[in-house]
Amino acid sequence: MKPTLLILAAGMASRYGSMKQVDGFGPNGETIIDYSIYDAIKAGFGKVSFIIREEFADNFKSIFEPKLKGRVETDYVFQSFDLEPFGITEKIERAKPWGTAHAVLAARNQINEPFCVINADDFYGYDAFKKMADFLTTEVADDKYSLIGYQVDRTLSDHGSVSRGVCEVVNGKMVAINERLKVYFKEDGTVAYEDEGQEVPLPSDTRVSMNFWGFTPAVFKQSEPMFKEFVEANKDNPKSEFFIPLVADQLIKSGQASFEVIPTDAKWFGVTYKEDKPIVQKSISELVNNGTYPSNLWA
Repeated sequence: MKPTLLILAAGMASRYGSMKQVDGFGPNGETIIDYSIYDAIKAGFGKVSFIIREEFADNFKSIFEPKLKGRVETDYVFQSFDLEPFGITEKIERAKPWGTAHAVLAARNQINEPFCVINADDFYGYDAFKKMADFLTTEVADDKYSLIGYQVDRTLSDHGSVSRGVCEVVNGKMVAINERLKVYFKEDGTVAYEDEGQEVPLPSDTRVSMNFWGFTPAVFKQSEPMFKEFVEANKDNPKSEFFIPLVADQLIKSGQASFEVIPTDAKWFGVTYKEDKPIVQKSISELVNNGTYPSNLWA
């Protein structure tokens, strides 16, 4: 059974709908999401599921269906504010849904095979998709999950500090993940993060999570009770979000599942600052010039 790629895109469909061209990074206006899907198909994924907001479904389909028809199966998952499907009848006012792990739960009735989760607007590189596809077809189990571990120095911006989930790894397994809010290059090219005003050095090969996770459908049943508890604890906190690392942390601590950190040397690209955009365009153009990608992805 081929694994499924679940793309967290609920936060970006509005950008796609209104300013699609702004997000063009490839020579023919290809978006970052196009490169992820291209790599995933090549790596052996059998289906792409987009998590989006329902009101953008038609718009989204009109962009992606013509490109992907005949290449890979597609499916759409809607993340909404409705908590009744989780047995929560209380109405809780919020400006946006409940975060990445809630988005994954939205797919619980549509995914029946091993799957991985990625962000829509991050460039991960083929190596990561290939390694994840291999893990999901040969090693994954209901108590054995994974994440792709990027080298921190291959994920930073030259234009300011970023937040990163720093993995504590023992014998290839994640034992903890710590959110560091201000990680940056120092002037000498080494990496550090700021913690309560103090600068703390970070070895440049430290593994960080860029939200590229591998699961079986068992994670839905494992995380649903956590989500209910989270909603109860945070109903008066409209900005609180139920993130995937929270789920991973609880699964590790309770012994329900381990997480293998799959190392990649791939360079991660993302647009944290507007100054990052030309750098991402240049990086993609180099990958096209050296033959990693065709100049027109879907021609």
